[in-house]
Amino acid sequence: MTLSPVAMMLVGVILALWLAAGVWAVHSGLRMRREGAHARAQADRLATLLQSAPALPVMIAADGRVETPERLANWLGRDRVPAFASELTAVDGGLRPQDAASLATDIAAAQRAGKSFARAVSAVGSERSLLVRGAPAGPSMGGPGSVMLWIFDATDAQTEILALQAERAQLRAALESLSGLIEAAPLPMWHRTPDLRLALVNSAYVTAVDARSAQQVIGEGIELVEAMDGKSPMAAAAEAAENGTPLARLVPATIDGARRVMRVVDVPLGEAGIAGFAIDMHELEQARAEHRRFETAQHDLLDRLSAGVAQFAADRSLQFWNQPFSSLFALQPEHLAEAPAFERVLDRMREAGRIPEHRDFPAWRSERRDWFLSPDAKEENWLLADGTHLRVFAQPLPDGGLLLIFEDRTEQVQLSSARDTLLRVRTATFDNLFEAIGVFASDGRLHLWNSRFRQIWGVDETLLASHPRIDELMQKVAKSLAKPQQASLVRELVRAATVERKQRNGRVAFSDGRAFDFAAIPLPDGNALFTMLDVTDSRRMEQVLRDRNEALVETDKLKNAFLTNMSYELRTPLTSISGFAEMMQAGFAGELPDAARDYVDAIMQSTGRLAVLIDNVLDLTQGEAGALPLDRRSVDLESLAKECAARVADMAQSKALDFVIDLKPSLGRITGDARRLGQALDRLLDNAVRYSKPGSRVLLYGDGQMRTARLIVSDNGPGIEPADQGRIFDRFSRADQAQRGEALGLGLPLARQLVDAHGGTLTLVSEPGQGTLVTIDLPRESALAN
Repeated sequence: MTLSPVAMMLVGVILALWLAAGVWAVHSGLRMRREGAHARAQADRLATLLQSAPALPVMIAADGRVETPERLANWLGRDRVPAFASELTAVDGGLRPQDAASLATDIAAAQRAGKSFARAVSAVGSERSLLVRGAPAGPSMGGPGSVMLWIFDATDAQTEILALQAERAQLRAALESLSGLIEAAPLPMWHRTPDLRLALVNSAYVTAVDARSAQQVIGEGIELVEAMDGKSPMAAAAEAAENGTPLARLVPATIDGARRVMRVVDVPLGEAGIAGFAIDMHELEQARAEHRRFETAQHDLLDRLSAGVAQFAADRSLQFWNQPFSSLFALQPEHLAEAPAFERVLDRMREAGRIPEHRDFPAWRSERRDWFLSPDAKEENWLLADGTHLRVFAQPLPDGGLLLIFEDRTEQVQLSSARDTLLRVRTATFDNLFEAIGVFASDGRLHLWNSRFRQIWGVDETLLASHPRIDELMQKVAKSLAKPQQASLVRELVRAATVERKQRNGRVAFSDGRAFDFAAIPLPDGNALFTMLDVTDSRRMEQVLRDRNEALVETDKLKNAFLTNMSYELRTPLTSISGFAEMMQAGFAGELPDAARDYVDAIMQSTGRLAVLIDNVLDLTQGEAGALPLDRRSVDLESLAKECAARVADMAQSKALDFVIDLKPSLGRITGDARRLGQALDRLLDNAVRYSKPGSRVLLYGDGQMRTARLIVSDNGPGIEPADQGRIFDRFSRADQAQRGEALGLGLPLARQLVDAHGGTLTLVSEPGQGTLVTIDLPRESALAN
């Protein structure tokens, strides 16, 4: 670096004066003493000025001698000023080795080639920075080969320079990052020069305008958006530059072949031009519309909830409520429509008596106000004065608002209380049942049991309290069973109830003689109920009853055999009696007097009834034994019914009865034994006529369908008591003698047995004092099949 003209002039003047003063002093001597003294004084002043100057002059002669102020020693951290240039550039001369070597090279070049230089050096052990400027001294200063150095203390300047360099690097990195960010931005961005021409666009801009490159966009001035209301993009940018504020507007654009609405923002940058960017508002508008639809749907949903819902905005004003909320707290809709504050809503709820009573209501209300600032949801239970239980859920909203949900849990609380009571009752009942009960969970572990269960199995409460699995429990109690292998049966039944959800029953015998019926029943909750009932006594009674029943069956067989044999044995003498009586009645023994003839008629009547009774007994015994013979043929039921009616017509006429016969053509024919069916119908008609009072009505009705035929015999006689109707079809049962006048005999049991033998049914309906109706239903197809 060269000295400035002023500095060089100053140095030259100083040296000239100094040399002039020296020459004048030598040649003029004393004559010039006064002028010499003046010159010396002037030199002292110049020396003082140099000492106080910001730069130190250093004169290096051709032989390497150094002339410089003493201050240089302080700057270099030395005790004295170097006398020669070699000392200044030595390793221990006070400069850093690399700086000293470079400075020596620069001085040598200046001495040889007269080349000026400037170099920054640093002192050893110090943060001081020195700027050395050197140039040849010239003939007037030091002669050929001499070099003039000016050393400046550049510590502060160097620090500032380094700071500026760091700041420049930082700004350059930030600019590069910003450029990369702009280039990678998904939205179009651009920069205009002050003359409003495009100077920079990013890749999103190039893609949006379907250009090949940014150079094409800039070269051809391709604009992103169209003119809107007569205002072109350049005009909008000019307006933003003129106003000095960003200008935002919505304009249409065609992006990827689709029409879009873009929000374009032009930002003035002063003398740097105008920057701009465009935001695609299509998705945002869609999102806003979706948000509005979602909010509407949410409000519709909340309106349909049975719980009360209230939503407050960030300023704590009521924004939404549903009908259950206003009803639950007795709030008027017109008051809520005014968007009251949260505190005012609480006040109105208190006025309606719909919040819990508190001694310090303002403090309570202040605590609820803090719900808006809480990071987490809050939940409380309110018990109102009228017994209403409310579950309150407070959810802070992201926008600073608050959503409150009030659920009326009065019914649930009441049900819970009732359930607890039922559970206590169930537990007490469960523990005092005569049956042993155990509940096994789905994993086979014993879950519940009663005291009877523990007593029957004879296990400790501690074992049951450990909730053992069924296999563990059966392993413990298997020794108490009469057959220990039956423990596996119990395990299998519990497994079937818990896993297969099937009910199983069984019986197990204990080694002490006790017997238990048990059942494994699947429960709706996945568990299984295991019950055990002590059937030891009932089993013994069952055995006794079984033995007695076998004895009764054997007795009944003997009775049937006796009746059969007796019927056959009675038939022989009865035949002889009736035969001799017929001969006497016919006059084979001569003419009988009137009294004898009456006796013979009585004998004939009695033998006839006895013969019918014997036939009935024989038929009953054969029917019970399954040996009743049937002669199956086609039977005309209408003809059969008329014949049976004819046989009781005289008896009905003698009692002045209204005997009605109503046989429909649909009665038709069936396949069966006409004699047996006639016997059954005779018994019914005989009973109806026999037990009807004079002047009453007896009806014989018949009709039929495709598959069945029906005969009905009804009367309006005395009827049958309900207690006797259950026994009336027993063979030897007797109705009330006082009501009927005599026993019913074997008529109805035999009639039912005959109808049953044909595959039909006989039913009886009777009301005391109203009469009796007997219905015979006979199948057509089944009769034919037989």
